[in-house]
Amino acid sequence: MKRVRKNIFILFVLLVLCIVFFFVSIAFGAVDIRIRDIFDAFLRRENTAQYRIIVQIRLPRTLTAILVGAALASAGAILQGVMRNPLATPNIIGVSSGAGLTALTIMILFPTHFYLVPVGAFAGALLTTFLIYSLAWKRGIIPTRLILAGVAVNSILGAGNNILLTTYPQRVSGVINFMVGGLSGCGWKEVRMIAPYILISLLISLLFTQRMNILMLGDEIATGLGLRVESVRRLLIVLSSLLAGSAVSAVGLLGFVGLIVPHTARSFVGNDYRFLFPASILLGSLTLMVCDLIARTVLAPIEIPVGVIMSILGGPFFLLLLRNQYKGS
Repeated sequence: MKRVRKNIFILFVLLVLCIVFFFVSIAFGAVDIRIRDIFDAFLRRENTAQYRIIVQIRLPRTLTAILVGAALASAGAILQGVMRNPLATPNIIGVSSGAGLTALTIMILFPTHFYLVPVGAFAGALLTTFLIYSLAWKRGIIPTRLILAGVAVNSILGAGNNILLTTYPQRVSGVINFMVGGLSGCGWKEVRMIAPYILISLLISLLFTQRMNILMLGDEIATGLGLRVESVRRLLIVLSSLLAGSAVSAVGLLGFVGLIVPHTARSFVGNDYRFLFPASILLGSLTLMVCDLIARTVLAPIEIPVGVIMSILGGPFFLLLLRNQYKGS
């Protein structure tokens, strides 16, 4: 009971931090705005320069960061649980690359059908996930085989991205930000495009947290407890693919959120998915808001792609995780 109260308190703290950084993210950038002025702008709704900056630029960008951070972190948490591997995250095993390849194909070859990008990214992520899962399956999931299969598939998909970029160099300028991963230029169009997919997927995933706990016990025990293991696993894979694909369609190939956040959340609340999953959602949103704030302000008025910030943080974290795994084995 004491552990439950502690976890609830941690979730409350994360929620408060998300609210605080929501307003901080809107307030700071190339042009700083006082928090009081933000409330005044919303109350008066006057067509001033500050109001336009807040409503047309800062607010949709911050909401995109919240949605994408939650989606990538929860997708990572789901994949780590389903495949019982701490390295099974969307960008490392190639799921993001699958979503990126289909999204990039639509953006370059069919730019007038931009509205199909989330659907295409979801399809690419889903197909890639099932391909990696089938390659790694041999009377169960073997972690080493999973990572090797993911690296191989990721390499092939990366080659596909490079073929598109070299074949259509005149259209590359429009997708550079997509390849690096960033929130620059994200507006209400991106929010409307991804919000339904992400919110519905998160809601359904929250209903399956107890089943995730059972699944973590192993296939035999889970089956003995009456869980339809493969059906639940397939549904969770679909949800993780939809989350990763939606995120990629909005901000591009943004890496390491699905790796860093679930592990950090696990250190706070433990392995119980009833708390780990909502903690990952909140911490993912918080992480991406903070990283985007750093990207916008550290060299202002020059903006660093948020994907660069995440790579600087995620690279050492990944190496540390590998080192700890090696020691544990």
